[in-house]
Amino acid sequence: MNASFSVFGLPTGIIGQSESISERIIATARDTCGGFRDGDVLILAETAVATSEGNVVRLADITPTPRACQLAEQYGMDPAATEIILRESDSIVGGIPGFLLCMKGGTLLPNAGVDASNAPPGCVTPLPKDPDASALRIREEITMATGAKIGVIVADSRTHAMRAGCGGVAIGCSGIPSVIDDRGRSDLFGRKLEVTKRAVADNITSAAELVMGEADECTPAAIVRGLGLTVSDGFIGVESIAADKCLFMGVFAKGRR
Repeated sequence: MNASFSVFGLPTGIIGQSESISERIIATARDTCGGFRDGDVLILAETAVATSEGNVVRLADITPTPRACQLAEQYGMDPAATEIILRESDSIVGGIPGFLLCMKGGTLLPNAGVDASNAPPGCVTPLPKDPDASALRIREEITMATGAKIGVIVADSRTHAMRAGCGGVAIGCSGIPSVIDDRGRSDLFGRKLEVTKRAVADNITSAAELVMGEADECTPAAIVRGLGLTVSDGFIGVESIAADKCLFMGVFAKGRR
């Protein structure tokens, strides 16, 4: 990858339900940075993608189950929101006041990604149904409209173990590798790297989130330009590992026995 690159925030305004996010992004990119170029990587906030796909849930339409009510009381949460979190989760690992720690799609995340931030009043937005498919669809739409060969990342913000604040994480990816394997390369003293893999898509996402924001910026997207990454149709998906191979989950699971 190149040593220097540029990051452009895309202030799209509020994206409505079932609105074409690709059309809005193309227009904003044209005004912000002269449009898309080959090799650009587009980062999209998951809430904007989910909203454009109509994946918005009204809390008033939800009838909480007894389990949702019990968890809501235990962790000080809204029962209807808790019910949606249960529906979106593969399993519940635990929780703290206001949050459930969930397993979903092979990853560990708070509240199964269900988010009230930047959702219409009285609503929440679950994660896109298939973030990789969303990234692929949007990439194809933009390439067809502009001719530019780009990568697309669907991004979320997550906390990290024992650290304050949120960082960016890729939950969907198309056109670029999500991870680059550095095993076999040598360090400064000639020792072979044995386990090192670079979380490229997560690192790009974190850089983009510096200009995207989490509040009322209305900047749910960014373009990272100049990385020099290879763009290919063969790159699809975010690489993950099994829970028993994860340092944090592995230690946690042993402690539960």
